[in-house]
Amino acid sequence: MAGVVGTNLVAQVGFIVKDIEETKRKWAAFLGVDVPETQPCGDYEITQTEFEGKPAPKANSLLAFFDVGPGLQLELIQPNEEPSTWRNFLNEHGEGMHHLAFQVRDSKEQIARAEAAGLRLVQHGIYGDGGGEYNYMDAPDLKCIVELLESYPR
Repeated sequence: MAGVVGTNLVAQVGFIVKDIEETKRKWAAFLGVDVPETQPCGDYEITQTEFEGKPAPKANSLLAFFDVGPGLQLELIQPNEEPSTWRNFLNEHGEGMHHLAFQVRDSKEQIARAEAAGLRLVQHGIYGDGGGEYNYMDAPDLKCIVELLESYPR
């Protein structure tokens, strides 16, 4: 099934947290796995983060990832204080599930399809290592944010 964004396979579940170090230890204990490294989201020179259609050079976060199944990842995100989808979520809802992510090809086409289906692009950026891009789509009818991930060929 292709659905709106070309796939129905969830690639990632993202959580916004206040304290990534504490939360990742709790998840690691719960899952029975090693505590992953914490990594920065990346420098603006690479990420080119845009929030609500405008450059957001100060929007940043700390990240930690758990591989929890074939092709499925759990992501923890601790935002800084600058405006972003992450900070807005924490301010408005507190800690919790922020997004479901889908790995896509041709982000521009999938964004257009998602927008035609009533979703709205709220934040865009390049992976901190330059290896792909993310696009957060507000999906009020789905009660969450949908993230479109495109990993570039290497």
